Amino acid sequence: MSTPRAAVATLPSAPPERAPLRILIVEDDLVDRMACRRAFGSDPEHAFTLLEADSGQDGLQLLAGDAPDCILLDYHLPDMTGLEFLARMPDAAALAIPVMMLTGADSAAVAAEAMRQGARDYLVKDSERRYLALLPGAIGRMLREQGLIDDKRRLEAQFRTLVEQIQAITYTAALAPAQSLLYISPQIRMLGFTPDEWLATPQLHARQLHPDDRAGAMQAIDAHRASGAPLRLDYRMLTRAGDVVWFRDEATGVCDDAGKLLFIQGILVDITPNKLAEEALRQSQDELRRLSAHQEKLKEHERKRIAQEIHDELGGLLTGIKAYISVSIERAELAGQAADPLLIDAAGLAKDAIETVRKVIIDLRPSVLDQLGVWAALEWYADQIEKRSGVACTCSIEAQVAALELDAETSTMLFRVVQEALTNVVRHADAARVTIELSLQGDALLLTIIDDGKGIDADGLLDRESWGILGMLERTRHFGGVLKISGKAGLGTTLCLQLPLEHALDG
Repeated sequence: MSTPRAAVATLPSAPPERAPLRILIVEDDLVDRMACRRAFGSDPEHAFTLLEADSGQDGLQLLAGDAPDCILLDYHLPDMTGLEFLARMPDAAALAIPVMMLTGADSAAVAAEAMRQGARDYLVKDSERRYLALLPGAIGRMLREQGLIDDKRRLEAQFRTLVEQIQAITYTAALAPAQSLLYISPQIRMLGFTPDEWLATPQLHARQLHPDDRAGAMQAIDAHRASGAPLRLDYRMLTRAGDVVWFRDEATGVCDDAGKLLFIQGILVDITPNKLAEEALRQSQDELRRLSAHQEKLKEHERKRIAQEIHDELGGLLTGIKAYISVSIERAELAGQAADPLLIDAAGLAKDAIETVRKVIIDLRPSVLDQLGVWAALEWYADQIEKRSGVACTCSIEAQVAALELDAETSTMLFRVVQEALTNVVRHADAARVTIELSLQGDALLLTIIDDGKGIDADGLLDRESWGILGMLERTRHFGGVLKISGKAGLGTTLCLQLPLEHALDG
């Protein structure tokens, strides 16, 4: 075997405008190599420098020590075939250096196999050597294709480097078969799996979904991959060790210029800290609501106690004072004397004081609520509002509702909501009429309060210090109710409370 010769032939100096190219030609026929030199020397676009080897082994040695722009490879070599040469090329060289195979006129099958083994192109060596005229153009075309491939690989490498630096799992999914992935980023290791493991087992994603989230998540994902519509989904996954991790899965379909869906690109973002914070906030809100409900319960007990004491103590004292004054006035009249004007004034003041005490007791805790129940209390309170304010107030209660017996806490909540709503109507609505309606809607009680006033600004409902409205909302939430308030300028305000009766009935 001869010693490989690097640059045994350098073509004459080319004009500076011709681009330099280095070609490794592996060909045992000296005449063919000389013919190739002439063909390349006449090319007007490139200045070719040839590295020549007359055997496969020589060519591999030259390839190991130098990096040509491309390889011109004969299939029939004295020590190996062109296919064997392709198989022995280092992987890096096989990717970076395009190979053009030279085959015989009757070797179409060999050419096809060479292309499968990594050759980029081929030319048929005809006996008249007409292929030589095609060589420079074919080499230029092959190098342009290689340039495009190199650019694509470089961009893919840059994109992959960028993607793999973000703190999220990125993936590319095929449309079919179901659940198959084309790419998964190394961040999948946060679940305890390597990218190769994840790609090799298409069902792994579904298997690692939390059992409570699996059915819903897979249904949404399958629908997304069928349509290509954007996906935004939160679900839990289990690590290899069994730990729970929350992810937000955001994906979209990638289409060609004609709008045909090609594949899916997505990203899995670890939102576990956010979910833990949400859960902590929810628990805190639940605890605050329980505390608020407990305070309301204590407040109602205290109101009831104070109202009873005012009625028994202060009310009794005022009634006694009024009685004594009345007796004194009667005695003076019986004696034929004029009653002292101060006594007459005192009697009037005592009467006003008794009426004021009665109003305070009603506001604190109307006795009708405890004695006759919430339905009678609502009708009574509507009548009181009409008498005090002049606003026409109608209370309509369906017979089915009137037959219900609510427990004490639910009754108090319902009464306080109506009380607060009617107070707001009297103070702020400038209404002439208000209607209270109670009906059944399935397994829920529906309370509707409608006025014909100036209308509340629903958009800014909770932007100001509407403590009364906030109090109604919190009261109803504790009992599982849904309270909605809507209004329009000049058209009045509507309050709707939907209250589930599952735990509200007494007994």
